[in-house]
This record gives sequence, structure tokens and C-alpha cells, in this order.
Amino acid sequence: MSLLNDAANTDLPREKIYKYGPGALSNAELMAIFLTSGVVGRNVIQVAGDLLEKYGSLQELGRLPVSEYMNNKGIGLAKACKLAAAFELGSRLKREEVIAKPLDTPELIYDLFAHQMGNLPNETALVVTLNTRLEHTSTTTVSMGTVNETTAHPREIMRPVITRNAYAFILVHNHPSGDPTPSAADHRITERLIEAAGIMQIRLIDHMIIGRASAGRLPYFSFRSAGIITT
Repeated sequence: MSLLNDAANTDLPREKIYKYGPGALSNAELMAIFLTSGVVGRNVIQVAGDLLEKYGSLQELGRLPVSEYMNNKGIGLAKACKLAAAFELGSRLKREEVIAKPLDTPELIYDLFAHQMGNLPNETALVVTLNTRLEHTSTTTVSMGTVNETTAHPREIMRPVITRNAYAFILVHNHPSGDPTPSAADHRITERLIEAAGIMQIRLIDHMIIGRASAGRLPYFSFRSAGIITT
């Protein structure tokens, strides 16, 4: 087995962090610190580089379940859990930064929920409540469905909005297929929410569908950006 110290560099990853800070390390070197050891014929930095090459980016690696990390040679449960924990910490830090800002653009909404929603195997719907400054105040799961469908009645969606005396809210759900194009059911629930929010004088900021990036399309669909939600 090839240990972290076997890496053929003048400065090993831990030494580089100590001398220059984490910003001086490559993505593979940072991952090597969590992986700790390599495999026969491949040192730990090379193993980390192999993962990056196989999955294409840190973003894609961060979406993987623990079981998928373990499908790679030399990565058992302990290493897989370390990688998953590292990516989750980074995601939570990003969410803390975003939560302090008004959630008034689809880009910010996507940044806040992409990692959480992008990994789910089934469709799940969240209700996000906001204060008068459009800052995040709570997130409630209102529905968990199948691989291609989730069912949430407007009363279930509105319940956390009302009980938390929210000024405004956002509905967020995912498409596990990766294609965020709204279905006919997505359009229907949005129309009913627009009507319900109008009657109750509560702002519906957006209905966001989280998918994955692909050539020629965004990784999300925003009903506000599409001009369907206008209040």
C-alpha cells in the first residue's frame, strides 16, 4: 500500500498546508489528505486524481453517495465516509453564506439547495419560508415521492408558511432524472399555489426545480424566470 508520505513531491500535502495554506494545494492534493493512503502502484495523490478524472469535477464527486465512492479500488467505508463528510462540510459552509443573503434570485436559491437536492434518489419537495427581507427562516420537507413523482397538496405546502407566520415562501423540488423541465403536474401545482398565495396575501417568490447541468440547459428551472410567477 502506498501511503500519503510516498507521494513524489518536494512538499507533501500536509507540509504544503502548514507552509502555504490550503489554497496552495491542488484538488487532488486536498482529497489526498482525506484518503490518507493509495493502492499498489498508485500513490494517494494519483488515486485522488483518478477519481477527479473519472467523475469529471468536484461538483460531481460531491453528489455521489458513499456507496459509489466504495466502487473505486482502494476506497473502503472509512475513506468513503471521509470524502462524503468533507464535501458536506463545504456544502454547509456555502449554505451558511447564502442564508445570510436575500433569496431573491434563482441562482441563490439553486446555490442553497443544489447539493442537498441533487443527491436524492426520489422526488422530494421543500417549502422555504422567508422574512420581509426575503432571508431564509426555515426549510420544511412536505413530500417525498418516487423516482419520477412527488405529490404535495397546496394545504401541505402552505401549512409551514402559515404556522411560521412567513412573509413569503419558495417551493423547491428535485427531478432525479437530472432534467429540470417541469411536468404538467408541476405547472398545475404552481398555478394552485399562485392562487392560494394571492388569497392569503403571502408572496410566492418562486417554484424551483433542481436538476443537473447539461449541454444547452441550466441545472434548474425557475417558474419566476419563466414569467409564470410574477407577484
